Amino acid sequence: MSRLAGWGALCVLPLVGLVVLLAKPSLDLTWENHPAHFWLVVLVGILSFALGFLLAEAAARRADARLLLIGMAFLATSGYLVLHALATPGVLLAGKNAGFQIASAIGLLEAGLFAAASAVRFHPETSAFLVRYRGVLYGLLVLHMAAWAAVSLSTLPPLDNPVTPEDARGPLAALAVVGLLAYGFGVWRYWHLYRARQRPLPLAILVALVLLAEAMFAVAFARNWQTTWWEWHLLMLVAFGVVGLAARREWRLEGSSAEIFSDIYEEQTRGHLEEVSVLFADLQGYTAFSERTPEPEIKAMLDTYFPAAAAVLQAHGGELYNTIGDALMIVFRGPEHELRAGRTALEFQREMTGIADAHPGWPRFRAGVNSGDAVLGVIDAPGKRGYTATGDTVNLASRLEGQARAGEVVVSEATYAGLAGRAEVEELEPLSVKGKSEAVRAFVLRGLSA
Repeated sequence: MSRLAGWGALCVLPLVGLVVLLAKPSLDLTWENHPAHFWLVVLVGILSFALGFLLAEAAARRADARLLLIGMAFLATSGYLVLHALATPGVLLAGKNAGFQIASAIGLLEAGLFAAASAVRFHPETSAFLVRYRGVLYGLLVLHMAAWAAVSLSTLPPLDNPVTPEDARGPLAALAVVGLLAYGFGVWRYWHLYRARQRPLPLAILVALVLLAEAMFAVAFARNWQTTWWEWHLLMLVAFGVVGLAARREWRLEGSSAEIFSDIYEEQTRGHLEEVSVLFADLQGYTAFSERTPEPEIKAMLDTYFPAAAAVLQAHGGELYNTIGDALMIVFRGPEHELRAGRTALEFQREMTGIADAHPGWPRFRAGVNSGDAVLGVIDAPGKRGYTATGDTVNLASRLEGQARAGEVVVSEATYAGLAGRAEVEELEPLSVKGKSEAVRAFVLRGLSA
């Protein structure tokens, strides 16, 4: 409760202060400092862009529409803040310009709309669609900002003349009403998300949306260069700072490989069942090799193998889900995942064999592939949070890899069936593997036709 009280005070006190200053103009002090304004806005814009970029990258990696849209909210504010910074007299234009003067209000409104959209529960297919075509959203946002800047710089009507606070108050108040409704919806939904997960990041997003809503209110009613006007700049700085600190806290607790935004993932992203192909590979004889080999040579070997392996995986759409010492776990999703996994495994072995041939004495990779349903999602173990695949499909892929010889790829019956008659294989004797009550059919994959 004390934590919530502190966050509540952070949300309420600025609003109370703003109302008091608006009611008592004599307390609303004036401080016109152009360099301070420019650098404050630039700082807020950089922080907003950094958060938006990180969220958008995470959204692309996990196909999560919530991350994408809240990231778009931060990117929108950063872009329009740049325009607002350029409105500082003497920076780009000699005098004031209406287009740049109200750019911050437009940015806050668009951010509110994106934030409200991020709070909507999308169907998994809709979420994937939005992330797949995120480039269109980026393009539209950039196009709108570019058009706004072009009209403002060209001093074309209706943005050709500066406006007084009194002239702008009506339009800005109208924008604020729409923005407050959007932010209110976002706050309500993120409150439910926080109640369900009890994690700091959803609460930080919620607080940020409250502060941005207050900033939009302040933009509409503040007096230029007075305390109320400076307040909305600071509200935005604190809003983005709160989210940045929460994300940094998660990164420090979980490590650089952690899913630092997993606390606001959509439910579908946090854990769902999906048909995939899983490829395991490790170095046969790695333990014995590491016992007799100096550490620098072991590192040199892994530093040679792994970059070459990563290039093969990326070429076929494989996602590296885990590395444990010398072992790799790669997941293939989407259409023809069995075929892409098989092709990757064969190409992987060709590349790795070439490297091993050039370094006599190095251990060689063996690989196993299995296809079927697996649970993809976040494993929320303290200090070990990560996004991975689990289930019987994954376990069998690991067991098949253990049955392969160096340089071989062993595939399951399910993967073989998915290769649609294009596979050249050698069937093995039925295998008894740990965790299976009956022997399983398995095949050494020798080649794939086009």
